[in-house]
Parts: sequence; structure tokens; C-alpha cells
Amino acid sequence: MARTTTKLLDLIGNTPLVPITRLDTGPCELFIKLESQNPGGSIKDRIAVAMIEAAERDGRLAPGGTLIEATAGNTGLALALVGLAKGYRTTLVIPDKMSQEKIFHLRALGAEIIMTRSDVGKGHPEYYQDMAEALAARTPNSVYVNQFGNPANPDAHERTTGPEIWAQMDARVDAVVCGVGSGGTLTGLTRFFRRVAPNVKMVLADPAGSVLAGYVEHGKLGEAGSWLVEGIGEDFVPPIADLSGVAEAYTIDDAQSFATARELLAKEGILAGSSSGTLLAAALRYCRSRERPERVVTFACDSGNKYLSKMYNDYWMYDQGFITHASRGDLTDLVQRRFAEGSVVTIRPGDTLLAAFGRFRLYDVSQLPVVEDGRVVGIIDESDVLHAVVSEATHFGDTVSSVMSTRLETVQPDAPLTRIIDILDAGMVPIVMDGERFVGLVTRIDLLNHLRRRIRH
Repeated sequence: MARTTTKLLDLIGNTPLVPITRLDTGPCELFIKLESQNPGGSIKDRIAVAMIEAAERDGRLAPGGTLIEATAGNTGLALALVGLAKGYRTTLVIPDKMSQEKIFHLRALGAEIIMTRSDVGKGHPEYYQDMAEALAARTPNSVYVNQFGNPANPDAHERTTGPEIWAQMDARVDAVVCGVGSGGTLTGLTRFFRRVAPNVKMVLADPAGSVLAGYVEHGKLGEAGSWLVEGIGEDFVPPIADLSGVAEAYTIDDAQSFATARELLAKEGILAGSSSGTLLAAALRYCRSRERPERVVTFACDSGNKYLSKMYNDYWMYDQGFITHASRGDLTDLVQRRFAEGSVVTIRPGDTLLAAFGRFRLYDVSQLPVVEDGRVVGIIDESDVLHAVVSEATHFGDTVSSVMSTRLETVQPDAPLTRIIDILDAGMVPIVMDGERFVGLVTRIDLLNHLRRRIRH
């Protein structure tokens, strides 16, 4: 029996379109196009092929050349993947809010990464787009891909994404909800639907802090803020972005974006990224505001497996203030990882030092409470293990009880905050107890997160 093979790059596009069935869509039918099913895991695979092949046709990209780009992540992953398939090197300038999963993925693909600040705007020497353009200017046999100004970017969506949606929806579409990072998706779809179905409304989903929704509504650029959603939202209007066809614009804050993406997974089983949460939240608001049924399309722009350490990580969500415990107005509020909820990483006195070492590494903690029968009987930190094994590695087999500290600094919830600071200043770990019940530990980062949240609210 003959076998058929498919080249990796031939798998880009023709992504599935599925209905949303378990979320409240008002009178509308809502569909989500799973761009997460592209081989690189995002919608950016489409534009990476288009921009690289355009540079090849124009003679700007020679064999063995280097692709240089400024990216919040997915365009970089797509360029690295396509570049690898075509024999190019890839150097990426990325803002420091990118998830660790994306960074690990990029490095595994062989991309060179230059990290820069995400809290500075255009014109600042560390602004990611300016840095990438300057780097390309001084790098021989390189091309600055420039997704923000590259006409091949919207062309890819006009040629592929738009026709796919039109065919999959049986030529019955009332609105498409998009975000804007570079503006390629919105621009390409605007061009396509103006040509084949001018009645289709383009709807903008924009993170709170971005200037684009305000520009659509008021015709002028406001002051940009900051946001944690990755890949969409800007502090300027990208050169290729055509916003003239946007019928409605919705501003979605980080909390709603993350909560909606998590709800999409919990109710529909779709693991999508943070920008997808923004798009879906805007699409749901649009659908629920309609007075008559409409058929609406939005996107799972990328896969949520790139955000497992962030918005799908309850601890990260607690630290950022997106998940909160009911406030008690005492020291209990400082404890984000609580023993009663199974959130505290612990160890038993009879476990080995090797087991303690493994938990330090696995959970990225530097100390562990030693718990027996629900009671804290000691605490062990990295220095305890180090001192025990430095002379002889076989001591990794010793028990935790042989080196743990039994000098415990416990505080009751009604103690003053200064008591926590005094314990930390003494190099100890505050252990919050509610009577005889172990609540949890308070680390320096817990205290800093608590103080930051008080300022935010």
C-alpha cells in the first residue's frame, strides 16, 4: 500500500472552525477558528510563510541568511519554524512579558533571543521594534521581517484566512471578531470581506491599556497603559493596520481575558491562549448585545499550552491578583498558598534529603515546611541540605528530620504586619497559624505581592 507524505509547511492553514455550544452567546451563533492547530501552534504560521517567501522573491533574503524580528512570541515561533524548514537562522527581540513556554520553545528551535523591556514605548532605545531594526541594519545577510509594516502579512489573511472562513460558514457570516497585534489579520479580512460580502462587520477586541479601541471610537490616540495579555494590543497604530472597517470595538481587561480563556477550557474543552480570551470575551459581549440572531466568527489565535505557567497556573493568578481569597483583614491575607487547599509544598520528617532537593527544584521553592499528621514540626531550606551533603554526597540519603530546624517562628493572624517583617529580616520564615491549625508560609515575594495588590486596588 502506497504511503503519502506531507511537507510540514503544507500543514499551515485550513484550520478547523467549531461552534461554541456551552457559553451564553445570546441570540447568536458563535464559531471559533482553531488557529492553534497550525504546526507552530498559532495563526502567525500563515504570515511567517508569506513574509519569508516574499523576501525570497524580492531577493532580500539569500540562502543561509538571518531572519530578524521584533515579536511578542508567536510570530517569532512561526519564523523560527519556517526558517528552520528553509535553512535560515532566526534572531528575535522580545519583550520581557513573554511566557517561559514560548522562550523554551524558541530556544529549542535554535532561535537566538534578545530580551528587552515591555514597559517602554516607541523611540526608547530598548523598545523592541527599534532594537530589531537597528540589529538588522548592522547584521550582514539579514532581513528585518517587520511584521508591522510588511504587506505580505495582511495579504496572507486575504488569500487564506478569509476564504477559509467564508467557505466553512457556507457564505453566511455577519461579524468577525479580531484583535490587532501587527494588524495583519484584521486588515486582510477587511479587504477580503469588502470584496465578497461588504455587509460583514469587523469587530475589534482590544486589551485594556492598548490605544486601538480608543482610536477607533474617538479618532485619536490616547495614552497607552500596560497589559499582560500577549500578542495583541499596541501603543501605536501599526502601519499595515486598516481600522477603517471596524464597526464596533470592545476593551477587555486582563482579568476578563484570563477568566474567559479558562472558561473556554472548562466548558468547551478548548485550550487557547491569552489573546484568545480577549477575543472570545469581546465576541460574547457582541453576541449578547444583539437584538436578532447573527453568525459570528472569532479565533483561538494560539494554543494555551504556551501559558500553562501563567494564566492556567492558579499560583500565578493568585500572585497577580486575578484569583483572590475572601479578605479577612489580617495576616491570613498574605498567605496565597494555603495548606488547607493542598497548595503548600511540604515534606515529611522521614523523607530523604534527596526528596527535599527534588521538591526544591520541581516547585522552585527554597524552603519546605516539615509536616507530620497535619502539624508543622520543622522547616528545611536549601542551605540545610547543602551543609549536610557538601562533605559527602551519600548524605542525600539522610532523613529530613536529621537536619531540619525545629526553631519555628509562628504568628497568629491578628499579629501586626511588623512581626512578619521582623521575622523575615532575621532570616527566618514566618509560619501563620490559626490557633493550632497550619495556614501557610509567608515569603518575601508573598508580602511584595500583597502590597502591590493594595496599591493596584
